[in-house]
Amino acid sequence: MTMESTSTDRPASSAEAPILQARNSAAFWTATGRSRGHEVIRRRGFVAVDGDERAGLRILIQEPDLDPGEAAELSGLTRRAAGPVTVEDPFSSTDLSHLGMRTWQMPIMLRLPGPVADPALDVTRVRRPEDLRVAEQIVIEGFELDGFEPYRPGELFPAALIEEPGVDVFIASVDGAAAGAGVSVLADGVASHYWIATSSAFRSRGVGRAVMLGALAHLADLPATLTASKLGRPLYESLGYTVAAPSTWWSAPSGTA
Repeated sequence: MTMESTSTDRPASSAEAPILQARNSAAFWTATGRSRGHEVIRRRGFVAVDGDERAGLRILIQEPDLDPGEAAELSGLTRRAAGPVTVEDPFSSTDLSHLGMRTWQMPIMLRLPGPVADPALDVTRVRRPEDLRVAEQIVIEGFELDGFEPYRPGELFPAALIEEPGVDVFIASVDGAAAGAGVSVLADGVASHYWIATSSAFRSRGVGRAVMLGALAHLADLPATLTASKLGRPLYESLGYTVAAPSTWWSAPSGTA
């Protein structure tokens, strides 16, 4: 998968949303793993980023039909993981129930190219390491990432992340105070968004909307996907995203052996 800013040759469809999200998630987590110095394992059917006891193991299913060897390797990776395990299956086709992990579904949403309104708050693209630390802390708080406490600067968002092609981090501010943050990723002509978070002190003030609008501003002429939480879905629908398909997630607090 290549990180680039070119448009796709034709409009994306809902049927294509799972593969588009699969490829973009793999691009994002590969960039994250690379910037952290973690091992990236690439197979036809999945990409895995094998981190330490705090970052854990992230597996991104890339095809709806893992072959037996891939399925066995995936199971082995989850059993040996040093930290928490998260498996993202945009196709909802790989059964991991034998591993005893918690499972749930979230919708993949698709936004076709179209105009984007200006955000009502100040939104800036992160350029400096000190601003990346601010965004990192907002995301850790907003998503209640207890595994990254006590806080270690640069552990979730290493400084090298903002040097990765196609990866941009944004901060929204209220009266000069950093209030929200998020990440956009452009890969193979498709955009997606991750870690859209609002600081608890600024909830219900349109911060998440501002982050999204700021992140979409330079991507308006491209199709965009994301995986939505129950709380985030109304916001994304108001921005022109529609539900395309369910994505199945699996997780465990540590290896499943």
